[in-house]
Amino acid sequence: MKRTLALITAIIMLASLLAACGGGKKENNAGSGSNGGNTSTTTNSGGSSGGSGGSGEKITINLWSFTDEIPKMTEKYLELNPDLNVEFNSTIISTTDNAYQPALDQALAAGGKDAPDIYAAEAAFVLKYTQGDMSDFAAGYADLGITEDMVKEAGIAEYTIDIGTKDGELKALGYQATGGAFIYRRSIAQDVFGTDDPNAIKNEIGPGWDKFFEAAEKLKQKGYAIVSGDGDIWHSIENSSDKGWIVDGKLYIDPKREEFIDLSKRLKDNGYHNDTQDWTEAWYADMRGEGPKPVFGFFGPAWLINYVIGQHAPDTAGDWAVTEPPVGFFWGGTWVLANKEVLKDEAKKQVVADFIRWVTVDTSDNGLQYLWANGLMNENGTKDTVASSVVMAKSNGELDFLGGQNMFDVFVPANQFASGKNLTQYDQSINDIWRAQVREYTAGNKSRDQAIADFKNQVRDELGIDSE
Repeated sequence: MKRTLALITAIIMLASLLAACGGGKKENNAGSGSNGGNTSTTTNSGGSSGGSGGSGEKITINLWSFTDEIPKMTEKYLELNPDLNVEFNSTIISTTDNAYQPALDQALAAGGKDAPDIYAAEAAFVLKYTQGDMSDFAAGYADLGITEDMVKEAGIAEYTIDIGTKDGELKALGYQATGGAFIYRRSIAQDVFGTDDPNAIKNEIGPGWDKFFEAAEKLKQKGYAIVSGDGDIWHSIENSSDKGWIVDGKLYIDPKREEFIDLSKRLKDNGYHNDTQDWTEAWYADMRGEGPKPVFGFFGPAWLINYVIGQHAPDTAGDWAVTEPPVGFFWGGTWVLANKEVLKDEAKKQVVADFIRWVTVDTSDNGLQYLWANGLMNENGTKDTVASSVVMAKSNGELDFLGGQNMFDVFVPANQFASGKNLTQYDQSINDIWRAQVREYTAGNKSRDQAIADFKNQVRDELGIDSE
């Protein structure tokens, strides 16, 4: 994609896709992986001409994803299974501007040989595909031979199971665990608090938002911002709320989510942040320390370190650490689904089933989750927290990027705060609307009451969901 020709090709492909399926809106690419731009790419990874199909004909598996993360997994899978006569045809469409879901929906509905055989969904919209409007397209894992015993023996995080289950039938699992932490700069911690010890810093910034804002004032006195923008605290608030946006079919504003409007105003009025929006160049600049004020930290799971801070601020390696956040939360994650149409083709079904099993419940040293947790999937040695507690128990989370800290000491306990009970299939759209109205209020363009009223009206007008 870095070469001009490839970029032109991707743009043309995206233009044709969007012309066919329509566009939309998206707050961010709040998952993991590296394909954060508004692009569509199609790639192939193929095995040898060995003997997967009895006729010797190569089996093609269509994979759809919103980052290059799972497509890269197929390369490793084929490397580990060189005799498979299989190729993965990967279509990658970013979630930016809501491009992915309409294209995926149309491809699933259209069916045929070009339909997705395997597809990915992230936390912001996964319920649509596991429990909601598009859930009937997904095959049950049991029909793929992935049993309850396999899931139990792997010690898969319960929330990933809950999110992937409809009426007792498991349709998707995630391979990550996405409990969140506060990720901070050691050098700033030393300057302001006299220590960069995570056990000390967690008591400076929390527990609770009062302690967090006390720390923000201390940082301000030394010329620092505690976070880059209000989005940095939003994800910790959104995913620690007791209830989701929809309760009994009506729009519901959880008190914790409503508090965000006041916390956001407090950040802005007191100059505690640089007023950036996440997933923008200004946000990335703050990771590098190039913003108006040096930024102390960011809220996020392990993937935020690996795929965002690490990629956008590589020169800061070693100057970061992680500690418990003021409130426990989780953010993101990717679930893997199979099109139920693959059940009609035994050869294709076997490949799809084995790949998904390898990604989600294989706890061996050659399973995706072990390779992922221990930085063995790529030359960069990127490590991540994964869904299997069995794998996490035998993995090492020490990172040079964190000054040698074992991040699993913080992120594994953080997974207790992960829950699927406050998610809805409309989260992506409603979050967009809510955060835009909050910014209108904090910018002084409307009153608090008007922002909330406009939020409710916009949800009703755009999504057809009335307030309680």
